[in-house]
Parts: sequence; C-alpha cells; structure tokens
Amino acid sequence: MAGIDIEGLATVYPNGVRAVDGLDLHVVDGEFFALLGPSGCGKTTLLRTIAGLEHATEGTVRIDAADVTRAEPGKRGVAMVFQDYALFPHMNVSENITYPLKVRRVALSTRTATAERTAAELSLQGLLERKPGQLSGGQQQRVALARAIASEGKVLLLDEPLSNLDARLRLEARTFLKKLQRDLGITTVFVTHDQAEALALADRIAVMESGKLRQLGSPREVFARPANTFVANFIGSTPMNLLPGTVASTTSADELGVVLVAGGSLPATAYSAPSGAEVTVGVRPEYLTLATGDVSGPSLRGEVVVAENLGTQSLVSVDCDGTLIGVTVPEEAEPEPGTRVVISASASRVLLYDRESGDLLARQPATVG
Repeated sequence: MAGIDIEGLATVYPNGVRAVDGLDLHVVDGEFFALLGPSGCGKTTLLRTIAGLEHATEGTVRIDAADVTRAEPGKRGVAMVFQDYALFPHMNVSENITYPLKVRRVALSTRTATAERTAAELSLQGLLERKPGQLSGGQQQRVALARAIASEGKVLLLDEPLSNLDARLRLEARTFLKKLQRDLGITTVFVTHDQAEALALADRIAVMESGKLRQLGSPREVFARPANTFVANFIGSTPMNLLPGTVASTTSADELGVVLVAGGSLPATAYSAPSGAEVTVGVRPEYLTLATGDVSGPSLRGEVVVAENLGTQSLVSVDCDGTLIGVTVPEEAEPEPGTRVVISASASRVLLYDRESGDLLARQPATVG
C-alpha cells in the first residue's frame, strides 16, 4: 500500500483554465479519501492527474514517496475504475478482469487463477464467461472493480463509479465498496459530486471549488463545522440555513453571546467578532428545535408555511419576519401550515461566518476596541 503526496499541483488547459490550481494534499496510506464538489470543480482532473492521464503543469505528485509527476500511467502503480466502467464489450468477464495482467505478459495459468479468486471475492462466480452486455449495472461495476484489484496497484482511483446505478443498487454498492476497501486496506481516492456518498464512505473529505481546496476534514467535521459558506451550502441533504445577522453581544470564552437574526435572536458561543458586527448565521435544520409554546432564552418566532415529507422526518419551512427558515421534525410531528411556532437552538450548533469572506469565525474571545 502507499500514501499520496501532492504539492503545489496545477493543471492548466491550453485555453488558460486552471482546472487544478496550486493544490496541496496528503492522502494517508490505507485511507478511503473522497474528492467532493460540484461539476467543473476540478476533482476528476485531479484524479486523472494522479493517474497520469492528465499532465501536471506545476507541482509534484508522489506515490509511496516516489516522484511520479512525469511517469507514465502504467509506471505509477495505480488502478482506476472509470465512471462508465470502460469494459471491453468483446471480452468476457474473465478476460476483462485479467487484461492488465495480459498486457504485462503474466502466464495464462496465473491469470486464470487470479480471475477466479477475484471473482469469488466480488461475488461474480458463474459470470466469468459472460460478456459485459449480458450483465446488470451492478455486476458491470463489480467487474470493473475486480479488474482494478487484479492489477495489484498500490492505489485505487474511483471516478464516480456509482453514478450509473439506480438508487437502491447504489446504496447496496456503497456498503459493498466500503467493506471491500477495508478488507483490502488499499489507499483509495474516490471522486463524487454526491455529498451523501462522501459522508457515508470516506475517512476524510476534500471539498473543492474552481480547482481549489475549500475544506479538508472528517465527514463529521465537514458536516458539523463547514469552514466557509460554500461548504455549508453544499454539504447536507437539507440545505443549511444561512441568514444575515448582527452580533448583539460578545462575551468571555466560557459564556454565551447573542446574535440577532430574522426578527429574533439565537445564542452563540464567543466569536472573534465585536458587538454590532454583521455576520452570516449558519445553522442546520437538523440542529433546530420547533415548539408551539414559549421557550426560555434567545429564539425566533414565525409561522409555518409548508412541510415536506422526507420519510422518517419532515422539513418544515417557517416564515420568520420575512425570512424562510428550515427545521426538521420527526415524522407525524409536523405543525399545520399557519401555525405560530418558536425556533430555538443550542449555542454550540450556531455558526457565525464573516459576511464578506464567508469564512467561519473562530470560537475565541472577541477583542473589543
């Protein structure tokens, strides 16, 4: 197995577009690492640059401490699964799995044994003689994975391998893929635009925008404390509430402050923003509490506009002084539209962002001039 070290990496196209722009990244040996971001953010270009399918304009790529920046793809010790699986339609499953070994002139007996062993690991027994056109989407995905595993690369690169599967099969494949990676212990870099996949699968996530790294951290860190409003707006099955607010009071590090927002107020721990500072208040619908009676402490008051069924939960939209705020509630606990409600939150769940830069403000005592 091997780690990946990227320093000052830039991939610039002939038209001047910087698809990857001065990026530094370290992927730990044996880690399941996700590159996440919207379409066009540079995540697939970065993956292909690691693989050697795109040429780095600047910077270095190291795999297992060896500089492979200018090395041919076949010399890098990587295996890749493409979004469309890229199986050879005229070859059967066994031939597809062992094709990388055939290119390296590995003996036929060894290739056959490898195909049988890898097929057994991925529940492909009985399918070795079939052609890709005779397989389901999930089976084709497993054949592509089997081929990558059989190539015995140090690093496994996955370019949105689940995007062609239907919703139910995608969930099953997600569980299978996570277990497979843990069993193999292989360093894996996984590209996706689906934040639910990244949160479910990855040990760490790199969120990208316009070729730059916007946040790097564990799924819990990225979800609970987005580093900026871009990540806050991108991560989460229900959008984070991002609201204009004003700091009403600043306090010592072990006391609570208050931020004015949407005609009411919410509690906030001490931030590096003085009283009167204009900020963006971020709080996830899952971290808000809805009540129909009075509550103590800072709160927001409003009227229920609509409730959307999410299965085991509902997303309730509340009009607070002209601002819509989303709150999730348990199923069958949705107030009727028109109901007057009170919204409250724990101070630890309320995040403040700099209004201009969009960066998360540090939790520390403020310096008041």
